[in-house]
Amino acid sequence: MIFKNTNIERELHAFREKHQKEHEILEEVQRILRKDNSSKAVITATLNSKKTTTANNFDFNLLKTDRIYHIDQIKQICIDYRLRFLDSRYFKGKIPEKGISKIKELEIAHNIEIQGFKIMAPSKLFKLEDKDDPLLFAPIGNDYFYLIHKWGNDLHPMRKLLVWPFKNIVNLASFVFLISYLVTLMVPNGLFSKSNSSAEFWIIYFFMFKCIASVVIFYGFALGKNFNPAIWNSKYFNA
Repeated sequence: MIFKNTNIERELHAFREKHQKEHEILEEVQRILRKDNSSKAVITATLNSKKTTTANNFDFNLLKTDRIYHIDQIKQICIDYRLRFLDSRYFKGKIPEKGISKIKELEIAHNIEIQGFKIMAPSKLFKLEDKDDPLLFAPIGNDYFYLIHKWGNDLHPMRKLLVWPFKNIVNLASFVFLISYLVTLMVPNGLFSKSNSSAEFWIIYFFMFKCIASVVIFYGFALGKNFNPAIWNSKYFNA
């Protein structure tokens, strides 16, 4: 007796046909897709909604503790790196599909509809699209937030140093003093007089300081710039 080889695809097809009709399969797939699209639309609407909340009814046994952050911790990082922490409706970039999927997974696992999304990102990302790294949060309650998803590229390694002058007035003044000193050192000896005295150096330094300070003050007032602690949670463009 000769046995034929088993075609596993044919066996699978035959089993499916025996237990489920083709039209039933298509209807089930369509139902799942409709449900998925409906869920995505609801989440997208919530992300763009003006409705806010300070807490979501999460199941704390399912939360990862390394993704829970207090508002003070978020505020300090925003100040150090000149970032903003605002409602998701102000975010002008595109939240990736993976982020939407993570929201859906959380909602299913916790059996809730998450509200009050927040995003931490550079100021310009709340006006136009860019490639820096936004972080998506949801409020837990008592000023604690749960990090849902991060996307994009990491911030520039020098960003903290580059935005250091904008942290407060003392830092800005120190920065202007330092830049004025360095620029003064670049002035060739004897450019303004034949003598090379310390008095000449400090006169040139004072002149450089006034010039650079004037530019900084004009830039700050003309563009409505402010220090990091004042803008980290401000929704206004000229904060």
